[in-house]
Amino acid sequence: MKVVKFGGSSLANAAQVQKVVNIIKADDQRRFVVVSAPGKRFAGDIKVTDLLITYANDVIKQRPLDDITTQIISRYQEIAQAFHISDADFNEIKAAILQLPDHSYQDNDYLMAAFKAHGEKLNAILFAKVLTSAGLNAKYLDPKDAGLVVTDRPNDADIIPESYDRLGEWAASSIIRVIPGFFGYNLQDQICTFSRGGSDITGAIVARGVHADRYENFTDVNAIYAANPKVVENPIAIHHMTFREMRELAYAGFSVFHDEALIPAIQGDIEVVVKNTNHPSERGTSITSTKRVNPAYPVSGIASSPDFCGIYIRKYMLDKKSYSQKILNILAQYGLSYEHMPSGIDDLTVIMKQDQLTPDLEDLLIRELVIALHPDEIHITHDYALLMVVGEGMLNRTGLMSKATDALARQNVKLVMVNQGASEISMMFGIQQDKADASVQALYDAFFPDL
Repeated sequence: MKVVKFGGSSLANAAQVQKVVNIIKADDQRRFVVVSAPGKRFAGDIKVTDLLITYANDVIKQRPLDDITTQIISRYQEIAQAFHISDADFNEIKAAILQLPDHSYQDNDYLMAAFKAHGEKLNAILFAKVLTSAGLNAKYLDPKDAGLVVTDRPNDADIIPESYDRLGEWAASSIIRVIPGFFGYNLQDQICTFSRGGSDITGAIVARGVHADRYENFTDVNAIYAANPKVVENPIAIHHMTFREMRELAYAGFSVFHDEALIPAIQGDIEVVVKNTNHPSERGTSITSTKRVNPAYPVSGIASSPDFCGIYIRKYMLDKKSYSQKILNILAQYGLSYEHMPSGIDDLTVIMKQDQLTPDLEDLLIRELVIALHPDEIHITHDYALLMVVGEGMLNRTGLMSKATDALARQNVKLVMVNQGASEISMMFGIQQDKADASVQALYDAFFPDL
């Protein structure tokens, strides 16, 4: 039995929805269908979720609502009419959109969560009707009825473990169950959403809960590639990778698959397959706990992530233990997180995402660090990128670091940080951001010379 999830691009309009119907018809093992809200139909279009965010803000600020509700209704109506859904059936969706402001919400955070979640909820209701009109035995399954209970954080919820047992009660269902992604209900029956992109998370949660053999995640690419196709021309497809590889690469910028969504699949040891709605016969990428390594290609993928900064601190006779504790306390005081803290005998650097810092906060942070640490030197360098080389075949192999640094040196790339992952299946480099694309290309050429 399979759980399948379709992203917003797969459900953006009637033509795409028809492809999804065909995919479900092609395999009677696809019994649980998780859907996103309709995405962009063309460049410059607006996702339904973003329309709903605008709707929520208009309600909060007491602005006119007719224009935004008309836009949202028309997105669903376009699909409904194409599949000859009756006006009586569609009125359920239309009424739900118009009645959203009339509900009682604990505060504006819960209001925003409920509005956003309705992109998925209404699309699941509509898609169940579409499948029924196509002759399939399908029913909408609300997360509340499914038993999908989440923590009480309206826009950043986590699954409550007991939910898996409740979901398991649906495993024997012979009916196709259409479930909205992205949200669940807290213990007070209020809607709380996962983080953005959370439909992937819902799909993996359902797959674990119903003990699926496979979780298929349909998107708009044929596979996950060894490097970003926007940077490297025609990179090879990764047809099989491990959960560890996927999480390492997702951390460094791979955005095909929501990395948090791997956790339930890892816990349930469920194969995840990324496939293309537009080309469903393509092999795609299988993600499992283990794989057979080709010794000729120890590296599976290369990725880069921009917009990091480094706080450099130098102090003669640096006491790393007390310094590190003081730094972490100051970062926690201002709600800041860090990624890495490489150090030498008299210095260390705190690597962090620079979008956490405003100019005022940056000045305040430096002042606090000076007062607490009395450094000989301290400054912040902006516009770093983190570059990641990942592969299960790197384990217990020698010479790979040399190959990587040689390739970067030939591109005159200055390394500001080097880190060998504790798992030994990754290498990370801190580089200047304007060298990121050239560095990815250089590493790809070094590790995939014949492809």
